[in-house]
Amino acid sequence: MRDRAQTVIVGAGIVGVSAAYHLTELGVSDVLVIDQGPLFETGGSTSHAPGIIFQTNGSRTMCRIAQDTVALYDSLNGDGDRCWYGAGSLEVATTPERMEELKRRQGFARSFGIDGTELLGPAEAVERSPLLDPSTILGAYWVPSDGAGKGVKIVEALARRAESAGVSFEGGVTVTGFDISEGRVHGVRTDRGTVECERVMLCAGIWGPTVGALAGVPIPLVAVQHQLVWTDPVPELSLGPGGSEGDGWLRQPVVRHQDMSLYFRQREDHFGVGNYRHEPIVTAQSAIRRPGGDVQPSLMPFTPEDFERCEAETARMFPALAGRMRPDDPSRTLNGMFSFTPDAGSIVGESAAVRGLWVCEAVWVTHAAGMARQAAEWMVEGAPSYDLAEADANRFYPFQTSAPYVLERGKQQYREVYDIIHPLQQPAAPRGLKLTPFYERHRALGAEFFQGAGWERPQWFTANRDLAGGVAHEWARRQGWAARGWSAEVGAEHLATREAVGLFDITPFAKFDVTGPDALAYLERVFANRIDRPVGSVVYTAALTERGGIRLDLTVTRKDEQRFRVVTGGGSGHHDEAFLRSQVRGGERVQITVRTGSLFAIGLWGPRAREVLASVIDVDVSNDAFPYLTAQYLSLGEVTPVWAQRISYAGELGWELYGQIAMGRRAWDVLWDAGREHGLVAAGAGAFDSLRLEKGYRLWGQDIDTEHDPLSAGLGFAVRWDKEFAGRAALESIRDAGGPEQRLTCMTLDDDRRVVMGKEPIRYDGRVVSYVTSANYGYSVGCGIVYGYLPAELAVEGTRVDVEYFGERVAATVTSDPLWDPKGERQRA
Repeated sequence: MRDRAQTVIVGAGIVGVSAAYHLTELGVSDVLVIDQGPLFETGGSTSHAPGIIFQTNGSRTMCRIAQDTVALYDSLNGDGDRCWYGAGSLEVATTPERMEELKRRQGFARSFGIDGTELLGPAEAVERSPLLDPSTILGAYWVPSDGAGKGVKIVEALARRAESAGVSFEGGVTVTGFDISEGRVHGVRTDRGTVECERVMLCAGIWGPTVGALAGVPIPLVAVQHQLVWTDPVPELSLGPGGSEGDGWLRQPVVRHQDMSLYFRQREDHFGVGNYRHEPIVTAQSAIRRPGGDVQPSLMPFTPEDFERCEAETARMFPALAGRMRPDDPSRTLNGMFSFTPDAGSIVGESAAVRGLWVCEAVWVTHAAGMARQAAEWMVEGAPSYDLAEADANRFYPFQTSAPYVLERGKQQYREVYDIIHPLQQPAAPRGLKLTPFYERHRALGAEFFQGAGWERPQWFTANRDLAGGVAHEWARRQGWAARGWSAEVGAEHLATREAVGLFDITPFAKFDVTGPDALAYLERVFANRIDRPVGSVVYTAALTERGGIRLDLTVTRKDEQRFRVVTGGGSGHHDEAFLRSQVRGGERVQITVRTGSLFAIGLWGPRAREVLASVIDVDVSNDAFPYLTAQYLSLGEVTPVWAQRISYAGELGWELYGQIAMGRRAWDVLWDAGREHGLVAAGAGAFDSLRLEKGYRLWGQDIDTEHDPLSAGLGFAVRWDKEFAGRAALESIRDAGGPEQRLTCMTLDDDRRVVMGKEPIRYDGRVVSYVTSANYGYSVGCGIVYGYLPAELAVEGTRVDVEYFGERVAATVTSDPLWDPKGERQRA
């Protein structure tokens, strides 16, 4: 075995070998791929995976990655053995709720580029899957480009391509450790010697946590068992004279019956029946065997009792399969393990703890080739083509990598794998992990808590029900899908903030202090706006990729010459911390201190915010003494010091107030008691979102990401062309070419009673031209609001479009941005 390689990939399953292949496509061939099992049926999940691919996904990133994966698998058919069978897929509905969900899923497909999808009636579905009993379903969703692949054959074909480009593969090699010094990996220790290297990519699948632990890098996934039964031969599937295995491996569409957590696939004259309809069975890392002899370590003993309900439902839906399933026959059953993470996302990227150690874990066959491509691009070019925030290996807070949390959430992801998940659905457990100092006050006000990054945050308060009860607007009677995770109190809190003043708990915002002699130079280099401003200045800015994409957006406030307060959205806080630390250069005198858990944060926003604040302090907070986008220290009664920043995500006059978390409850009480006579209400995150959308504020991860630049997003005002920053050359190219091809655009729904939820297709002249990035109801402007990136020629006020909502086309019109207070006069009042 080689004792040196530029890159070592640990794991020769479908992810690791795909990564090796893509590295060669990017010009990197000094690669060694090692695996503890025999090549290429290594004994991991790839060796037993059913290989089915359903590309449709509510995530734009994962949907496109699945499409890329299918395209590569299909291209391998020309290498000899056929690897991919694009027989199509059917997702069937047996309940009205599922039928509506299929309409939503078709919307995802249209938004994210999957062509040719159809919604079918029972008879049409049976035309494609003849063994299906039409009386058992209400309809189906058809995707012609879905299908199934031969996992091991795909690996072998990709390995041949990679080997021809110079990649080496070694089986029977067990990793025993890593050589790490000064926070960087320099080698991989194995039972066959040490391999010196510059970087490592972990693609160890279900063994990921064990291998990651050798480097001190947590890989938060659990290996969960999953059943698959192959039927006896089914006469109706006989190939007949002249048939061959190659012709018959997959002739019928793969089928999902998600109402019962089942899937079905034909193989020659058999049917495979996959079952998720049982309580999750997790295998501890210590109990996962290593390859050896005839052992398939990723397979566990089959539990027939967990298949009984599945067998009965299968016989009902596919009568020809009745009596042909034998769950007690080991030759016909599999109980394989697959990876499940706390949030159902993959784990990809360079570790913030060990530089040069990359991860591509919890990636199934559906996304293997496409995700490996993104990981390879990230490694070689410094950034992936797609925004991978939802898969970023550094997104997890420490508590989210703890064994109890990973186990509880991983099991729940298994239970929900085929569930209808509302975008506002909240986890049942674990809850109460991180509480702000106002938690008891919130409970007393009847808060409906949502969870974000472990924090319990009020979405609305039932104490405001009387306010909502007095609302006669149509939006107060929202119904159906749009009414889930919502209450009329959201609108009441929104209006109360616009008309008087709202008190918001923003403690979960991620807060950092950046200090040191080189802090200013560091921030100027990393961010696109001018940071070198007078002490007390608040600056909105963004960090960009070299391609000009928005890596994160935040505010930077100068507290003194060498001290800056950085505040970002709470949901991306750990991701943002990892990025900020990664940008500090060797020898640079910069310290980054996390303040999220040590500081409370309150948003006091609304036209009467100054009256409330002035009544509890002895400092002048007039417009001249305390201008917009400035900050200074105050005292709220006994609570001192309090750092006050005059900025408002609600688009109103107001302040963000920061202080020691131990005194947070007292700060809330002081403001609450003083504010009641001014109409102060406690307001939740529901109103927070609708307020920001009326004002046109962009939300990172929805409206802005690494695939969209500030010019396209309407954030050119936050770019200073007279300084150097990452991504400047890319922005100059866009600017000099006449501007962006797409622009983030505000649209309002013509029917002022309607609201949509996000990710819906946007149509112009009948064709899909974009998708909804953000949507909500504008309670102050009196209509539904959507944002989306439209071609520049359509991003013109008055353009008529349609938003496709559960198959219905809802008329909308491009309008000015922002809808509320376009001159910003209320904030500067």
